[in-house]
Formats: sequence, C-alpha cells, structure tokens
Amino acid sequence: MDRAHHYIVIDQGTSSTKAFLFDSNGKVLYSKKIKHDLSRPKQFHVECDANVILNACSELFQDMVHASGDVAIHNVGLAVQRSTFLFWEKESCLPVTPAISWQDSRAHAILDEFSEHSQKLWRITGTPLSAHFGGPKYLHMVRKNNELKSRVEKGDLYFGPLSGFLSQAMTGTPGVDETIACRSLFFDIRSGDWSYFALDLFGISRICLPPLAPVKYNLGNIFATDIPLSVVMGDQQAALIGQTGLVPGTIASNFGTSASIQYNAGKKPVVLDGLISSVLYSDENEKYFMVEGTINACNSLFYNLENVLDITHEKMKWDQRASKTETNGIFIPGFSGLAAPYWTPGFDDIYIGLNKDSDKNEIVRAGMESIGFLVNDILGCLSPIIKSKPYILTAAGGGARNPLLQFIADLTGLPVGHSAMKDRTAYGVYKLLNPNYQSDASKSVDQIFSPEQSDKIKEKKEQWRDAINRNLK
Repeated sequence: MDRAHHYIVIDQGTSSTKAFLFDSNGKVLYSKKIKHDLSRPKQFHVECDANVILNACSELFQDMVHASGDVAIHNVGLAVQRSTFLFWEKESCLPVTPAISWQDSRAHAILDEFSEHSQKLWRITGTPLSAHFGGPKYLHMVRKNNELKSRVEKGDLYFGPLSGFLSQAMTGTPGVDETIACRSLFFDIRSGDWSYFALDLFGISRICLPPLAPVKYNLGNIFATDIPLSVVMGDQQAALIGQTGLVPGTIASNFGTSASIQYNAGKKPVVLDGLISSVLYSDENEKYFMVEGTINACNSLFYNLENVLDITHEKMKWDQRASKTETNGIFIPGFSGLAAPYWTPGFDDIYIGLNKDSDKNEIVRAGMESIGFLVNDILGCLSPIIKSKPYILTAAGGGARNPLLQFIADLTGLPVGHSAMKDRTAYGVYKLLNPNYQSDASKSVDQIFSPEQSDKIKEKKEQWRDAINRNLK
C-alpha cells in the first residue's frame, strides 16, 4: 500500500492569501488566511507590496507543514491573482517596484498609441488592449522612471506577473505559468510562445521576461525544503477546474473581489469579441483553453460603496440590503473600470435615476444588479460557441449570495446553482496535484435559483442597455 501523503495549496488573492492542507481523499485538514493591504496612492492607482505577499506565503507554508505532522507533503500548488505585474531583480529576486494590481488602470493614457493595432493584438494574444494588462503597465512604469528604464536596458530585471515573482522567490527557478502569461499582452495564444509582434509593439525584450512554463511542471523545491512546487496557475482557471474539471464545453462562474464567467473551449483556442481567451491548463503533453468574461467590481464594488455611502464594513451586509429593496435606477461602477465586454478604463461611477442622496439600500441594490447585467452581457458574447444551452450555471465564491444569484437567474433565464463546496480555487489546484482524486458531482450544488421572467426584468434589461449605449459607446 502506498504511503499516505498530504498536499498544500496556496491561494494568493487580491486582499488575502489562504493556504490549505489536503489529505489524499480531498479533505481539508487545516486552513489559514493572512490578509494584506492594498495601497491607493491616486485615483485609479492600486498597488501592493510583493514582499509582504511572499512573506505571507512563506508563513502559511510553514504552518501547513507543521500541521501535517509526521505525514509527508507530496507536493505544493499555487493559484495567484492575475494581471498584477511588477519588476524584480533577476539575481536576488528582490522587487524593485510595487506590484501594480489588476484593478489599476493608471496606464490608460497609453492605449491611444496602439489603437490601430488593437484588433491584431487581440487576435494574437486572445486579450484586449487594456490598461489592466501587462504591456501598458510595462510602458507606463519605464517611461515614468529613468533608473528603472536603464536597469531594464542592462538586462538586470525581470518584468512579469506576481505569480512569476512568487514562484521564483519560492524555488529559485524563474518561470511564468502560461495561464497568467496570457494577461501580459505579449503571449501568442496559438504558438504558446512570446509574440514577436507584441514584443516589438511594446518595446520589450525577451530577456526581460521570465521563461514560460506549463501549469503542471516541477519548478523546483519550495522554501529550501525537499517539497516540489508542481502547479502554478491563475486563480480563475483553478476555480473553473474546481467546479467542472477539464471537461470541454462546461461553464461556471466565480464571484470574489472580482467575478468571472468561464467556458472550457477545449484543446483549440477560440477568440471572441469582448472576451479573453487564455490557457486553462497545460502540461508537457496537452493544453486546454478557456474563454472568459471578467467583471472588475464584485465584492470590491461593495467595499467602494462603504466609503461612498459612509457605511462601515460590519454594517454593509450588501446581500441583506439588496434582498429587501427594489430600484428603478441603474448604477454603472467605474472606479476600477469595466472589463468584459466593454473594456473601459476607470471613470467616475455613473448614477441613472439615482444619486448619492438616494436611499443607501437602493444604491447597493443597483450596484448588485450591475454585476448581474454584466454576467448577462458576457453570456451573450459566449453564445456563438456554446453548443447547447447550459442546464445550470454553477456559481462559487464569497460573492455568490442569494439575491445576486436570483437576479442572474431572472436575467439569463438559466437556473443558477450555488456551489456546495467552498474554496473551489483551492480544489481546482488540488485536483491537479492529486489526479487520483475523484469528486462527487452529485454534491456539487446545495441550492438552485430558478428563473422568474417578468416585464420588470425586460424593462431593466432595456434600461441597462440604454445606459451603456449613452455613457460608454
């Protein structure tokens, strides 16, 4: 009989880092979370300290090892927030800039320079030209800092996603996982290599980019132990695998600080207007692709409204406020910009039929509804490649709460199932670490929200469409 093993998964998110100790049967034996702060030095600027995050990962790893006791750790997997980029020293692996968050859109002024190439870039990379992604962030940072530019030209630094920094700092081996390389705007989704066209367009040399690596790949032993780091991937890719595995044609949604609607496109990349195409999973033998619509403001929308409406975090309870309130107003969140399918950089929040003196609960309700409208818009963009209408849309994450899921069901006409399993991102990584694990699909949802179509819903859809057409197009 094989000796029992444990597995460690680190889930590095926007506002916290979590770690999980799994046994060989998929049971979470121990978990812990460490929060970290985001800095907002100016409007549309959002950043964090990469070393703080690295230290949290190290502390959590040691805690998991201690909790495992005498049982050996087989390997470790890492899921990381995407579109957060920084520069770090190649030799020392010390950060030389803050990690510029996926929420940050400070580079939006650069976009006009590349507008004539935007469609070609999208076809090559599967990713729209946006200030949230790597290319514009790279240019903005080197143009604003002559010393940084000089060090880049000397070849002293790597530029890459947070996942690349963390994996090198943990193992000593530089590498960028393919799932997050897609968010750089440098990655050719069809060839699986850096795009010469994109590198030339943004003026970045290959020597400034860490080597590419598959999702499932031994990067080396972690934190000076004999335990290998075997999986590194984007958090939303992990969430889809956690919910539906690697089955082509499956669709799922995840609601956290941001939100994402994900579709497993199978073994060939598909590029659709308004959406992101990226690698879902890869190893040395095969590759799967994902088409995704991202929503920048999910739980972060309510964090922002806490400040706007002067509501303490303890008293926000947005799901309770939304469930007992109706609104005829429309709220378009602009504080972190709109992602799919509109790709608009940060702007002032838009209130239609509302104002900041309106009933606070009504504004919260309208904010929640904006998430549902964006989900519906993303599903509309996905419709050309969905071969058959999903019988259910599975929803996971801390933002997957009753009034939002019911509103999404009503808008889309699809039953929405609340995921019975928490921490789907961690489970997605675990499934890759331990391919012998078989989850029980019969226990995948614990509540289903059935659609209730009405004239009110039709009217709300028209209001949203009119608001988008008047304000963003």
